[in-house]
Order: sequence, then structure tokens, then C-alpha cells
Amino acid sequence: MRHPRHFSRPAAALLAASLALPVAAGPGHDHGDAPQPSSASASPRFEAVSDAFELVGILDGKRLTLYLDRADDNSPVANAKLEVEFGSVKLQLTEKGDGVFEAELNEPPASGVTPVTAVVAAGGEPDLLAGELDIHEDESGHEASSFWSIRSIVSAAGLGAGAVALLAALGWAARRALAAPRAGEAR
Repeated sequence: MRHPRHFSRPAAALLAASLALPVAAGPGHDHGDAPQPSSASASPRFEAVSDAFELVGILDGKRLTLYLDRADDNSPVANAKLEVEFGSVKLQLTEKGDGVFEAELNEPPASGVTPVTAVVAAGGEPDLLAGELDIHEDESGHEASSFWSIRSIVSAAGLGAGAVALLAALGWAARRALAAPRAGEAR
């Protein structure tokens, strides 16, 4: 006679495996713990680098924020003088702190490539940095914010296939355990 305890190991393994698998909630079934994906794309940015300095610019509408760091250790450049030409316009910069500057553009730049040149004076000789701001229209539309994106479908299919494989392995192990003769039992 077989004991119910023979079933407890495979059942415990199945329960542990099912609890370890991540679960994705569908639209309207989440509890607000995770932030919702943003439909907005990242702000356009550029980088201009020399041997001594790195300048990173981030565009948010008409506001351009510039971060000036030393190239060798990424530390902010304190007490620097910065002149920036954005396209053909010389920007009026406001210093916000060590190595941080802001400029307000008259209008947001159009799509395409805008050359950026900067002259940095910090301590020694002035240094010239050059870069480009490359702005392209977002062609993905609302698809990036859709819950059922290709990535989530592939992930769900992969999880489903993994769960099926796990269940098959557990079933195989359970059948072997049930079919194996026990010590002291006759077949």
C-alpha cells in the first residue's frame, strides 16, 4: 500500500517552483507598486569632449541644461567660464552650481542635427569642445506605452514554456518515485 507521503515531495517541489516564478499582471490588475511605463521618450542630449573636459547637454523643450566635468575623473568643473554656440546662436548661460549651466532657447530646435561648440576657460588655456544634437521625431507612436508589447509577449511565452518544462520534469520525477520499489515492499 502506498502512503500519501510519497506525493508530498513532488507536491512541495511543484508549490515551491510555482511560487518562484514571476507573475505579470494585465492592464487594470496591478496594485500601483511599479511605476507605469512612460510614453515619452528620453530627452535629446549631446556630448562634446576634449582631452580635459566633457560637456553634456540635455534638452527639455526650450531649456538646455549643460553639465561640465573633467574628462579624467568626471568631477564637476568649479569656477569655469563657458561660452556655447548652439547652431548659429550664441547662448546666454546661467550658472546653477559647480559645472552646471542652463540656457533658455527662443524656440525648441527643429528635427535634424544641430552643431554645438563650446569654449571652456578653467584655470589654464581655453579649450574648444564640439558636438552635435541629433533630434528625430518619435516614429513608434503609442506602441511603446502599450502593455502588450512584443517584449512582454515574448517574456510571457518564455515563462509559460519554462513552467511547462518544469511541470514535465516534476511529473517525470514523481512517476519515477512512485514506480521505484520501496525497501521491504514486494512488487
